[in-house]
Amino acid sequence: MKELLDQSFKKYNQPNFIQDDPICIPHSFSKKQDIEIMGFWAAVLAWGQRKTIINKCRELVELMDHAPYDFIMNHEESDLEKFLSFKHRTFNDIDTLYFLSFFKRHYSNYESLEDAFLLGYTPSDENVENALIQFHNYFFDDEDAPQRTRKHIATPQRNSACKRINMFLRWMVRKDDKGVDFGIWDTIQPSQLICPLDVHVERVSRKLKLLERKQSDWKSAVELTKHLKQFDAQDPVKYDFALFGLGLEKFASS
Repeated sequence: MKELLDQSFKKYNQPNFIQDDPICIPHSFSKKQDIEIMGFWAAVLAWGQRKTIINKCRELVELMDHAPYDFIMNHEESDLEKFLSFKHRTFNDIDTLYFLSFFKRHYSNYESLEDAFLLGYTPSDENVENALIQFHNYFFDDEDAPQRTRKHIATPQRNSACKRINMFLRWMVRKDDKGVDFGIWDTIQPSQLICPLDVHVERVSRKLKLLERKQSDWKSAVELTKHLKQFDAQDPVKYDFALFGLGLEKFASS
């Protein structure tokens, strides 16, 4: 099984993977904060067809004058009107405006978005569970936070698999020489990441008996990651590439 996963990982962890995946959005920037902002947004909006996700993210980039961090920190109130028409599935203008508000609040106090995930983090943590719980609390630590927006930011406290945020953390934390994941954060370690549990990954994981729990929740994501650590304890989520790729190849239905 390790040989199968390693081969698939090497096949998909390549620069040519970038162009058709939402990760292409943050890859269009070089400033760290721009990468973080659009990486987070692309991950949160990542449901539905990948082409649609990418187009919607590019629409956001255009609305922010192709300079997300600069726009967030320096926009006028009147500049926000153009976001009232933005919508992707159940993510609407209310959510969009709150995201802009959160980023402004955060970057007014911190240099990196990693700091938002370190509020509940300790180096001895087995995984990022505490970091994600505290991030959720921090994200909505505003008396004007819309109740409806909470559904877009998952937390292990609700036993969510947190697949989109785990994917974002993979992008920011994993480091190798292939150039797909960014590896621009240094405190959270790759060994602490949890594998994103999307539909492809879940199906293949069950086929390979890497996942036995029937639900698709936080405990399932942790279970899968523990099994993947048998193949690489220091970088288990690299196999997200492998499982996703095998899913695209219809391995799970063969």
